Amino acid sequence: MRNKLEDLNNHLFAQIERLGDENLKPEEIDVEVKRAKAMSGIASNIINNARTVLDGMKFAYNELPGSDKKPEMFQLRENK
Repeated sequence: MRNKLEDLNNHLFAQIERLGDENLKPEEIDVEVKRAKAMSGIASNIINNARTVLDGMKFAYNELPGSDKKPEMFQLRENK
C-alpha cells in the first residue's frame, strides 16, 4: 500500500502550516483555502472509508469468529 492514514495526517498538518504562513499574499491565501477545502473533503472520505473497514473488521471478529465466510477485505494479513 502506497498511502497510509499516517500520510493523510502529515498532509493535513502540512496544509495547516501553509495556511498559517504569514508571508502569503491575499491571492495565495485564496488558493490555499481552496486547496484546504478540497483536501478536507477527500480526507473525510478516506476517514469514513477507514471507519467502515474498521466497523466491518469488528463485526467479523465479534460475529463470525473462525468463519471462512468473511469477505477478503476483512481477513487479517501479515504486513510485508
